[in-house]
Amino acid sequence: MTEFSCCKLEIFIPESHLPALQRALREVDAGHIGSYDSCLSYSPVTSCWRPLAGSQPYLGQENVLSRESELKVEVTCLREKLKETLAAVKEVHPYEEPVINVIPLYQVGI
Repeated sequence: MTEFSCCKLEIFIPESHLPALQRALREVDAGHIGSYDSCLSYSPVTSCWRPLAGSQPYLGQENVLSRESELKVEVTCLREKLKETLAAVKEVHPYEEPVINVIPLYQVGI
C-alpha cells in the first residue's frame, strides 16, 4: 500500500441514523480492513451549533445555540473511493451541513 492511500472519516450524526450510515458505508466498501468489512467505531459526543438566518436545521432553531447528543463515527476508506464514500454518507445524513472530517492516514492496520 502506498503512503496516504487511506483516509479516516469522522462523521457526526444522530444515533437514529447509525444503521443507515452503516449500510451506506458497507455499500461503498468503507471500513474494509484485510479480511473484515463493516469496521468502524462510534462514541457518544455532545455537539453545539447555532443555525443562522436562512438555514433549515434538522435539529434546533434559527439563531438559538443548540446542544445535542450525537455519535462520532470513525471509519477508514481508500483515498481513491473518497468522493464515492462522501456522496454515500451525504445521501443518508439528515443534516443540511453534515460535519465530515477527512484525515489522510500514513499507514493502517499495522
